Parts: sequence; C-alpha cells; structure tokens
Amino acid sequence: MFIEKHQDELIYMTSTLIPLRHAFTTRYGGVSEDHLATLNLLSDKGDEPERVRENFRRVAALFGVGEDDCAVTKQVHGNTVRIVTEADRHRCLTPVPYEADGIVTATRGLPIFCFTADCVPVLLCDERHGVIGAIHCGWRSSVGDILHNALTRMESLGAKPETVCAAIGPAIGKCCFETDDDVPEAVTAWLGGDTEGFFTRRADGKTLVDLRAANKRRLVQLGVPAGQIDVSEECTFCSHEKYWSHRYTKGKRGGQAAVICLNCQAP
Repeated sequence: MFIEKHQDELIYMTSTLIPLRHAFTTRYGGVSEDHLATLNLLSDKGDEPERVRENFRRVAALFGVGEDDCAVTKQVHGNTVRIVTEADRHRCLTPVPYEADGIVTATRGLPIFCFTADCVPVLLCDERHGVIGAIHCGWRSSVGDILHNALTRMESLGAKPETVCAAIGPAIGKCCFETDDDVPEAVTAWLGGDTEGFFTRRADGKTLVDLRAANKRRLVQLGVPAGQIDVSEECTFCSHEKYWSHRYTKGKRGGQAAVICLNCQAP
C-alpha cells in the first residue's frame, strides 16, 4: 500500500512493502517558481540552479545526507543499469559521467535517485542481502528489459529475486497512456505474449497501455513474488497538480524522483 508522508515542507509517497527509507517525491515542498513550482529536481528545464540545489538538499535531508552525497541516474531511455559505489557520489548540478537509466548499490548510506515525469519509477530492495535499486522504466527501457538487467546486477552483489521487494511508483496510468501500435507490439514481444488486461484498443486506432502492470508482470517472470510487489494507483497525468507529467504539460515541466537508501530504516 502507498501512503502519503509529510516532512517539513516536503510531501512524498512511500510503500509499506519497502522496509528501508525511501521516497517518491511530488511537486510539493520545494522552492522553484512559475511553471516549475515547487519541487523540481531537474537542472535542464530552465530552473535557477540555486533553486534546484535547495530542492535536492531538502530531499537528501530525508536520508541524513547533503545534496552532494547521492548517486543519480543519467537517463537516455536505454536499458543500462550501473552498479554505483562511494566513488559515484554526485556533486549536485555537475554533469553525470555515465549513462544509465537504472542504478543499484550495496553501499550503505548512499541514497540513489532516478527521475520521472510520467515514466514508471521502480524501487527494488533486498534488505536481507543488502542490495537496492532505483530504475527508470519508460516504455523503451521497459521493453529493453531493464528490469532483467537490474536484477542481474543486484544478483552480482548478492541479492536474490525471491527476497526482493519492489515498489512501482506513480506514473502515467492506462487511463491516459495513449500509444500507436509500436508500443503494445513491443510490450507483447517483451513479455512473451503474457499481456492479458494490459491493452485497450480504441475505435480511433490508438491503444491504451498499462505500463505499470506490465513491469509488475516482468518482475514476477523474473522471480520476484507477486506479493512482494506494490503498485501505486496514482496516474501522474490525472494528478498533474501533484506530480510532474510530461504529457499533460507538453514538456514544460520539472521532474520528480524515486529515492532509496540502504542504511536508513523506514520511519
């Protein structure tokens, strides 16, 4: 179950299935202004750098670190997953020296971030073996099997699929994710045809796609027990006042983050 939490100015979502401290941020609790108000975590949307830094500082503080003490994705809608360590603590607002739509770690005290604004954020947690992941699952990354790559990287650090818990956060829902035929065709190929209930064909030739459910199905296929996977019911397009939505704003938007840290217990 997803629940809303408040910490000072911040409003964020958490899953009761994830035992470590984590957050799916919303638009609320930052200092950005105008169409980027208020909690924008992206530096490439025309925001004032000092505002982005302060927004990062507020989120990082949830995990007891500074804004320069986190590891982040550099997303290109690919399927690369990087193992990050102490050496990957990123100085806020500087270029990220790698490309990766997902990151995993066994480093304690290192919050890891991925960013979304309609795409599906997935947090992975194997508390027993001390491994976590933050994965950006846009449709291209999803059908590129980024979750398989993520679990493979986590297993290399000692994790096991059967002891992984997953939280699939707020994202564009089936109600609003309107696509051409290329998306359902790619999802069908990716899941080996195991797509019952994921598509609704409309009279105008478009298809509505449930990308969150598709990612849950893939996790189950990869060995994560279905009962250990939590899925948010919030649609970022429908709830565009609470979440950043690329489609609703036609690209004039900021970004939210999914964050998890290995040594912090959930409050």
